[in-house]
Amino acid sequence: MTLPPLRDVIARHGLSASKALGQNFILDEQLLDRIAKVPGPLAGERVYEVGPGPGGLTRALLRAGAEVVAVERDRRCLSPLGELAEAFPGRLRIIEGDALQIDETQVGAAHIVANLPYNVGTALLVRWLGGESWPPWWKSLTLMFQREVAERIVSDAGSSAYGRLAVLAQWRATASLALKVHRSAFVPPPKVMSAVVHIVPAAKPEGVSANTLKRLTAAAFGQRRKMLRRSLEAVPGALDALARLDIDPQRRAETLRVEDFVALARELGG
Repeated sequence: MTLPPLRDVIARHGLSASKALGQNFILDEQLLDRIAKVPGPLAGERVYEVGPGPGGLTRALLRAGAEVVAVERDRRCLSPLGELAEAFPGRLRIIEGDALQIDETQVGAAHIVANLPYNVGTALLVRWLGGESWPPWWKSLTLMFQREVAERIVSDAGSSAYGRLAVLAQWRATASLALKVHRSAFVPPPKVMSAVVHIVPAAKPEGVSANTLKRLTAAAFGQRRKMLRRSLEAVPGALDALARLDIDPQRRAETLRVEDFVALARELGG
């Protein structure tokens, strides 16, 4: 199916990216098709997309054969998305609303693919990674972030980028940097470079609670310049757990591997 150029659609509807909503549009169809390929074959698969804007990535997902559920809070974009839904009958469902307020588990098993608005990307990622139920409702995450954030997610212990996001993303999933995206690919170009991260669920370690791990990493990395004996002193039982695991309390959080945080969480009773 031949669709009008996305640039023409944006002009016809008088759209412009909203800084308040963290929007940056991608018009490069080849790049969008490359992003849509990251999760693997999508023919007949359900995809959940957050912040589709005028529908550039949505088009690529539909071209790949996916059935798309798209959540958009910007009412200006609903009309062009509606036109896209008409062009792909029965394959695009549009939900008007704030993704942070929606119970997306009702979507059913789906791949999440999104050029996330910069201002909510990290909050959504933490929510998707943080549920106690595992495997999660989503099959994979393919998400655009600022490159600095993307590098935090896939980083290893000991690196300057390593922190809470790396632990939450890697303790029961695999995270990889799928694609680097130059700022010039966006309209308007942001001040920073971007990257696409791909995350796939893996086996969950036994006897570990996601909530305990979130609480532990929030404390440890919330004061990352301090030694563990100071940053974890407010977490009941954490200092005793360090001693039982023979982890030097004078170390800093970024020196602990993901497996070390999992072991600490297990010692804390989940």
